[in-house]
Amino acid sequence: MTPAFCVCVPARNEAERLPRLLDALANQDIEGPIHTVLCINNSDDGSADAAREAARGHDGRLHLLIDEAWFAPALAHAGSARGRAMDLGAERLVSEPRAILLSTDADCRPSPGWIAANLAVIEAGATIVGGRIVIDAEESLPEPVAAARGLWDRYWERVRAIEDAIDPRPWDPAPRHGDHTGASLAITRDLYRAAGGVPCLPLGEDRALVDAAIAVGGRLAHPSDVWTYVSPRQSGRAAGGMADDMRRLHADVAAGAAPMAPAFAHWEARAAWRRGLRGLPDADRAIALQEAQLPPMPLDMHLSLDL
Repeated sequence: MTPAFCVCVPARNEAERLPRLLDALANQDIEGPIHTVLCINNSDDGSADAAREAARGHDGRLHLLIDEAWFAPALAHAGSARGRAMDLGAERLVSEPRAILLSTDADCRPSPGWIAANLAVIEAGATIVGGRIVIDAEESLPEPVAAARGLWDRYWERVRAIEDAIDPRPWDPAPRHGDHTGASLAITRDLYRAAGGVPCLPLGEDRALVDAAIAVGGRLAHPSDVWTYVSPRQSGRAAGGMADDMRRLHADVAAGAAPMAPAFAHWEARAAWRRGLRGLPDADRAIALQEAQLPPMPLDMHLSLDL
């Protein structure tokens, strides 16, 4: 039997993009209703009306709850909105013994197998799943910027290969990607609650949730068949999100300077350090807490085309 699930989405002034997201959810290759919660916050562009109109085209398929919220200025950020959406999703599934919360963003377009693949990974033993983010081919990206992003993709592939060789985790086997952002997360309701929910942070709330989940015993997986399209736009709604990353990438390309990253030797040392702590009681929690206190790795290697 398919476990109960709910897709939880924060949205702010996304009237143009929400219909595309809802279409993608309705077209998932999984049977039954798609329970979805939208926390539409601090919006003045008709986002809620656009979502309702789009949902009418999928009547019976999308079981949509629209929560229109208005946060005070100090709390009008992704941490508040994602946390409210996921808390509402957890409440919606309160009577379900096995429940899974999925998170994505309003400017995403999950692949047709996104929900089913997430559920399958959790059924296989993971308790939190990061999905790979793929630039949406329907939106233009200049070739030099696409090439620069490809360079970073190859760098992170090498980093993951180092980690897999030195400190493999049985529930996160290769081949795997390394993304675990709010654009694509799945987490069991029980782990979500044990982790304390989404931290109320103005930026980085998604990664903070993942860190908290691992610290209480969460098993994080990055399967290659879990992925979503993301927008390459440079003007986003959340500070520290994908739009900021794209803006930096465009700026780096315009400056013509080779990007800098930590040399692979640092990742080898970090993986060996983690491996050395695996024998400790409650090792994953210890590693998560201690690693957060380590200094940042130096940016001492130029990325090049022959990476």
